Amino acid sequence: MVTMLSGAAIMDGSMFVISANVKCPQAQDREHMLAAQMVGLRKMVVVQNKIDVVDRARAKVNYQEIREFTKDTVAGNAPVIPVSAQHKLNMDVLIAAIQEKIPTPKRDSSVAPRMSILRSFDVNKPGTEVEDILGGVVGGSVVQGVFKRGEEIEIKPGIKVGESNRVTYERLVANVETLQAGDGEVKQAMPGGLIAVGTDLDPSITKSDGLVGNVLGRSGTLPDILEKVSLNVDLFERAVGTEQLVPVQKIKMNEPLVLNAGTAVTSGLVVSAREDIADVQLKKPICADPGSKVALSRRIGESWRLIGFGTIR
Repeated sequence: MVTMLSGAAIMDGSMFVISANVKCPQAQDREHMLAAQMVGLRKMVVVQNKIDVVDRARAKVNYQEIREFTKDTVAGNAPVIPVSAQHKLNMDVLIAAIQEKIPTPKRDSSVAPRMSILRSFDVNKPGTEVEDILGGVVGGSVVQGVFKRGEEIEIKPGIKVGESNRVTYERLVANVETLQAGDGEVKQAMPGGLIAVGTDLDPSITKSDGLVGNVLGRSGTLPDILEKVSLNVDLFERAVGTEQLVPVQKIKMNEPLVLNAGTAVTSGLVVSAREDIADVQLKKPICADPGSKVALSRRIGESWRLIGFGTIR
């Protein structure tokens, strides 16, 4: 679920894939649909897959189950395309639906560029000579603006500094050395698809996804680092992903929560809870604008379950 929320935060649209050979909705179907609604995914195509393993009657029943499930959601007006991925059946119809229902959005190239970091890594092979070492690389999708080679960037919240009892986070400043998109290097990168940004950072900082959850932007343009957030809270009626559809109780003082903000995942403790407002002290800070949405998960049984979302005040 955490992975899905992080990915959905940078999408313009989505395919919602449902298997024709199982009853709809499954617990995960409900969870993903609410999450898509929460992050604002309004452009969607529903894919009814595996029609080759059921008979005509079951395919029709499943189609009605899908329609009933999606009617009051963001996919209420989405087309339902029956396909067999295994046999490549109806793929042309699916591609046409994607082209029609998820058009490329108009972009404003004049705004300050920003990217949510989904990956970070060290591209140097063991034994590389010091003079041949390349800087750290971060990957993700540009959410706005245009990045260009040679410009100075900053990464927030950055890296952990200080002693264990007084930990703080410090932003990173670097230069864009290379931009990779698709199969080759480009001079500039804009929204649409995944890109890799080669920097002059020490690769030990970026290795093993060390900077996942950070936000990258032109130096001096990113919002403040938030160690505490005040949220306007919208709770679901029932916890998502539970077979028993557990009712969601109001958020309480001193309750631990897991928060997803963009590609960042952090935990926090509720220090104030009143009506539909909650103040949460974060274990790991985030970088987000006022008005941004944050997914909220509570521990139910052995798992963390999505219970609603908050909007940063």
